[in-house]
Amino acid sequence: MGNSMVTYTKYKSFLFFIKKYKETQHVPPHDLKDAFSEFAGGASHMSAEQLLRFLVEHQGEQGCTLSDSEKILEKILRLKRPPTQEEEEEELLESVDVDNQQRKQEITLDDLFHFLLLDESNGPLKAEVHHDMSAPLSHYFIYSGHNSYLTGNQISSDCSEEPIIMALKRGVRVIELDLWPTANKDDIKVDHGWTLTNPVSAIKCLESIKEYAFFASEYPVIITIEDHLTKDLRDKFAEMATQIFGEVLFKPETGCLKEFPSPESLKNRIVISTKPPKESFEANRIKDNGNSSPMQNGSDSSEEETWGKDSPDSMQNESDGDNEGDNNSCECDKKSYQQFSPDYKSLITIQNRKLKGSLKDKLNPDGDLRRLSWSEKTLLKALESHGTDIVRFTQKNILRVYPSAMRVKSTNFKPHIGWIYGAQMVAFNMQGHGKQLWLMQGMFRANGGCGYVKKPQILMQKHQCDNDYDPKVKMPVKKTLKVKVYLGNGWNLDFSPTHFDKCSPPDFFVKICTVGVGADCWKKKTKVIMDKWFPVWEEEFEFPLTVPELALLRIQVKDKDQGKDDFAGQTCLPVSELKLGFRSVPLYDTKGDKFNHVKLLMRFQFQ
Repeated sequence: MGNSMVTYTKYKSFLFFIKKYKETQHVPPHDLKDAFSEFAGGASHMSAEQLLRFLVEHQGEQGCTLSDSEKILEKILRLKRPPTQEEEEEELLESVDVDNQQRKQEITLDDLFHFLLLDESNGPLKAEVHHDMSAPLSHYFIYSGHNSYLTGNQISSDCSEEPIIMALKRGVRVIELDLWPTANKDDIKVDHGWTLTNPVSAIKCLESIKEYAFFASEYPVIITIEDHLTKDLRDKFAEMATQIFGEVLFKPETGCLKEFPSPESLKNRIVISTKPPKESFEANRIKDNGNSSPMQNGSDSSEEETWGKDSPDSMQNESDGDNEGDNNSCECDKKSYQQFSPDYKSLITIQNRKLKGSLKDKLNPDGDLRRLSWSEKTLLKALESHGTDIVRFTQKNILRVYPSAMRVKSTNFKPHIGWIYGAQMVAFNMQGHGKQLWLMQGMFRANGGCGYVKKPQILMQKHQCDNDYDPKVKMPVKKTLKVKVYLGNGWNLDFSPTHFDKCSPPDFFVKICTVGVGADCWKKKTKVIMDKWFPVWEEEFEFPLTVPELALLRIQVKDKDQGKDDFAGQTCLPVSELKLGFRSVPLYDTKGDKFNHVKLLMRFQFQ
């Protein structure tokens, strides 16, 4: 029990000497040995009934049945490694023994270990949608993209349908398009205004959305539009979208909804969100040889066009937002639309608009439904004195937060700053790889990766004015997450022998941190295991959490170097979704693509 395999790797050392490094492949950790012995009653084999007890009581698989256990057992036996010589001799001696026939339907410690480490069904999260999907859209965090058509930086990269396709394949549910007239002003292009980016045809973008919208998820795709079009081109866009999307395009029965529809009711539908136009004259100035400015245009322009001009008074005039217009009353007012195409109006399900008055007035949750669109800077300024107002606003309405115009290289901000206050659409540059994007990807691994994550009750409950939830106020510890890192596996299969070090095997260590409200941010790391492709750490860490429903667990493996440590894999997991017990945790590269073989064996417990 617990057989190990010894291998050797050779590296060229100084003066061309060859040095051999001994590697012992993994054996079951002591904790797993103890658990196996407990549930197998001290025997060397485990039956389907005993496996069921292990899955339910230790792994927390409450819905597991004996039939499920038998299927898992059969799967383990089918994938069982070739028997050792000792086991073959034992089977020959006992081949006629009735007890041995029963044993063939049982598993050993090594069998269970290999299943727990290598099988995808033993991952840390549920693979299926399990949240209530019948609530209004405002009750969900939504996987959102920013300037979804850009291939690189915000100033000079190409616009293309390819980033849109890639985002949809990853499960992104909100796609942003900036619509502009072409040079001859008779057609529509998608472009980043007042920059050097090269445009792409709007038709290409819409056709790509139609083809890939439900590649990764059946739940609705929302297209947020920055509208820089003239009246005639709005009419043309309405016709274009209707023809391309057909019955898939959702059109609300009335111009002003009393409650947003649910993700469940919008399955396999495409939804439009933009600012309804309110003026009918042809004075809209358009992008033409850089002679006009975004703030002269009466359209839905955003901060991205006003490079370096973040207004310190943005909380008064919100000029760094999407220029949503100043409307005291519902945009359903017939006067606002009387000279505009009814087809264009009918496309808009989520209206992007604001009210006049103070910031508190603008965040009034009552009245007609709306979406506000703020830059990260506007949000941070608002949080200084209106955090609880934002929480209440987002219980019924939608708040979109997008990166600052200063993020020229398509970097991103800390997404949990928006989430902990209930912001549904934290819009990210999906081409901007880095730790913040890993957090975004981690959040939306929740709920089966469908792109919609139900907001926790703490953000939705109706508090009294003197008892509002405020993320800045420290709360008592609600749960303590215990994380144990046992071992890592698979780097020898996904990387070349000299990828990390030319003269020796890698020196791996694991960094683990939690991210959420301020009191729930912790950082830990393991010791460094020198010269091992199959590292074993067996270290446990505790993370006391005050709001575990909003916490993320970020895990990163690095190879220790004298200079900058080498990246060796990462993942991010929503704490509220973690499955208990021993779990096989797959790691991802810097872009968020899963490695073929690299995994960690970990254990998660709550107390």
